Amino acid sequence: MPAAANVRTLRFVLLAFFSVAVLYKVFTSTGPASYASDITSGISKDKAPPTLPKTEVTEHNVPQVAAADTDLGTDPSTSTSTPNLGTITPNDKSFPPAIASGKRANATFITLARNTDTWEIAKSIRHVEDRFNRKFNYDWIFLNDQPFDDTFKQITTRLVSGKTKYGIIPKEHWSFPDWIDQDKAARVREDMRQRKIIYGDSISYRHMCRFESGFFFEHELLADYEYYWRVEPSIKLFCDIDEDPFKFMKENNKKYGFAISLYEYKETIPTLWDTTKQFMTQFPQHIVEGNNLKFVSDDGGKTYNGCHFWSNFEIGSLDFLRSPAYREYFKFLDKAGGFFYERWGDAPVHSLAAALFLKKEELHFFNNIGYWHVPFTHCPTSEEDREKYKCSCNPKDNFDWKGYSCTSRYFEVNGKDKPKGYEYQMN
Repeated sequence: MPAAANVRTLRFVLLAFFSVAVLYKVFTSTGPASYASDITSGISKDKAPPTLPKTEVTEHNVPQVAAADTDLGTDPSTSTSTPNLGTITPNDKSFPPAIASGKRANATFITLARNTDTWEIAKSIRHVEDRFNRKFNYDWIFLNDQPFDDTFKQITTRLVSGKTKYGIIPKEHWSFPDWIDQDKAARVREDMRQRKIIYGDSISYRHMCRFESGFFFEHELLADYEYYWRVEPSIKLFCDIDEDPFKFMKENNKKYGFAISLYEYKETIPTLWDTTKQFMTQFPQHIVEGNNLKFVSDDGGKTYNGCHFWSNFEIGSLDFLRSPAYREYFKFLDKAGGFFYERWGDAPVHSLAAALFLKKEELHFFNNIGYWHVPFTHCPTSEEDREKYKCSCNPKDNFDWKGYSCTSRYFEVNGKDKPKGYEYQMN
């Protein structure tokens, strides 16, 4: 009997130990560790980004922004403001000083956002600050067609190491111009809705595309800057950026820089190229020799192949966008009505202008800036670069050399050698 009792006791102990182990596995599998595995396992190009842990933007020991005033949400004692311009919040936070040596370029980050984008832009800011701007402390301008609320300003101000500036978009830059036939525009949106064209029935998306095409660089808050870096909510930067891209643009006379290129939806721009050719005929003085026409056309300019630089990431010259060539081009497109009668995007507009009004050598592909915006990834092709810049991206996700990308064409028409190992990322 004692032997049998000992056996039963041993079985009980083993069963209890096994039960505790199972319960521990169940409860811990839904805890913080699961967030880490989602974030670090590599993002599929067909998936939206995972929700990041809340502590990514909340665990920072920085002073709170002062109580809002009744105008645009900031305390006049800690910021400056003008009625039509917006507000500027100085860098009085507990950030470490910029560690990069040398002079800074006259440049700023620029973001178009709504108050509902607060937590998504917070993620973007952290990527930019952690990978680059904490070393350089460049300013950041936020624009909105409505006043920013206290929460948006509080969160973004405490995350940006430079000055933050908040501006309101003038109504005439975010509305239908007088020459647009509202009934015709409504019929177009309904037709696109039925054909399931992405953003085809959206009015706000059209206002955004028109604003980004022709007006953001005219805003007073950008008046004193020479270069801009566009940042959108929910983007990611995968690699350290030790060299200043703004300074690189300035010193090498670059006017437009990109990280991803691809083909545009033809259904959204059926007459954009015909309108552009009309402009080229009327304003031949703006078409420069040594341009990049071959990047956007396979047949010497007869048709547009759809290739464009993805403008949700771009680093560019504000002087280029303010040039007579670009301003007259946008005005010509705007009068044609394609932003509303079709669904012209700012990406093909910027790209066609850069391809026609700039010389080849004035464009630049930022291979070392690992970048993600749903659903595409740019990851430096070579292992040497990924190691040098401490990249966290999966090279298998790199979009550059896949069939729907135009980056391979960009290299070919510009006589550039493709990076080592590109052929292993084509599929």
